[in-house]
Amino acid sequence: MAVSTSVKSLQDEMRKDPGTGSDVNRISQLAWIFFLKVWDEREKELEVFEPDYVSPLVDAAWEVAGTRSTHPDLRWRAWAADPEGATGDELLAFVNGTLFPALENLELGPRVQVVDEATAAADRLRRRKALLREVFADNFQYMKNGVQLRKVLNRAEAMVSVNDLKARHLFGDVYEKFLRDLQSAGNAGEYYTPRAVTTFAVEMTNPRLGESVLDPACGTGGFLTAAIEHIRRQDVKTGDDERRLEASIHGVEKMGLPHLLCMTNAILHGVDLPTRIVHGNTLARPVRDIDEDDQVDIVVTNPPFGGVEEDGIETNFPKDFQTKETATLFLAMIVELLKDGGRCAIVLPDGSLFGDGVLQRVKKHLVETCDLHTIVRLPKGVFAPYTPINTNVLFFEKGRPTEAIWYYEQPLPEGMQSYGKTRPFPADGLDECKAWWGEDRSKRQETERAWRVPIEEVVAKGFNLDFKNPNAKQDEIPDPETLVAQFTADRAAAIEARTSLRNVLGTAIRDAAAGKTS
Repeated sequence: MAVSTSVKSLQDEMRKDPGTGSDVNRISQLAWIFFLKVWDEREKELEVFEPDYVSPLVDAAWEVAGTRSTHPDLRWRAWAADPEGATGDELLAFVNGTLFPALENLELGPRVQVVDEATAAADRLRRRKALLREVFADNFQYMKNGVQLRKVLNRAEAMVSVNDLKARHLFGDVYEKFLRDLQSAGNAGEYYTPRAVTTFAVEMTNPRLGESVLDPACGTGGFLTAAIEHIRRQDVKTGDDERRLEASIHGVEKMGLPHLLCMTNAILHGVDLPTRIVHGNTLARPVRDIDEDDQVDIVVTNPPFGGVEEDGIETNFPKDFQTKETATLFLAMIVELLKDGGRCAIVLPDGSLFGDGVLQRVKKHLVETCDLHTIVRLPKGVFAPYTPINTNVLFFEKGRPTEAIWYYEQPLPEGMQSYGKTRPFPADGLDECKAWWGEDRSKRQETERAWRVPIEEVVAKGFNLDFKNPNAKQDEIPDPETLVAQFTADRAAAIEARTSLRNVLGTAIRDAAAGKTS
């Protein structure tokens, strides 16, 4: 079954249920279903490679309102996988009365000091329980019809297994399609970032094993999973390497639903315990409290643009940087979160390039403390149909001031006005920019698409970073007399065509009145 058909069939089944008639409820319902499906598939892999693996969902215990309960097996395979399993009221009673209360209140057990393999395994089990409890703390079961819920579970189960490489990629495509289709609302400036952009940003910052990677507004995890794949492909050779990779991936997401989707995405990409992907607001921490232990080597992100933060968040920043505009605050925060020598790729709208006031002061601080070496101007419609806003990817390294900025303008294909829903930004959309990029920036050359701007010009423009391409071919504009002549000729042709049409219609009407046929 095609990816789009699989996702549509799930949505169609859910529309039949009164509890999931709205987009928001369908998103939430599918999110936790996908999470438990992927979690179970990941556990099947761990059971093969770790003979002593213990699932946090086996012999689960929880307490609600002073009453302690237990259940022998809450894994997906035990209650959801069988197409002939519980349905109707029985299924609803289990999900609402057992599954959700258990996951929301799962007993963690005592803290463990890791001293050997046994205590390390006990610590991992406790952290898995804590992760499940965190994920389900803000989730809900919306469906009201147990028969419809069984149909949805069966479709999710039948879509594809993810326990082999080929199937994982297919399920990943299904999952990505699900994200694209169901995030179209674009809440608070949050939009699905095309894979071409996330992959490009990660490849150009080039994180390596041992370097810490952070997305401070990680959404559904596109940048983080691109970083996981990049590092794994470059450097991971052993199980210890894999554990180091997992420990190096950090994310923060303010909204509960994208956080759940991100956790699912990370597990789908082989991260056993994505406990460093947290549900919170990066901007809620005072900048002055950031120390070396909080700083990272790599930041890759697409913070919400056009969004506004709640009252009080701006007070976490120095007075000169205080604003409620979300993207500006993230830019200021990222400069502080990077280690010296740290690298960043950040997607920002055109408005962030030429804005003044607080934004101007943040940009001044950026170029004085970081080498803003490259700005890639993305073509129109990269985020369509969710927003028509033009966007850019800024690349900088902390520790030395900017001397010059290289710009690269990625054009639209010839004859095309904009990317959009029917023709999205392709996976190879930035390949030409990759070819131009080069390992040694000192050897870059200006081209029809690339140009260099000395920092003196940026300062002279009041730290306005919105420099147009001086090398682009300009359409030749005819002189005024030629334009007037062309207009006159076109108008005369139009009048002649209208007169001819009027004559034809007049003849036809007269003939009809006389009883003739044409």
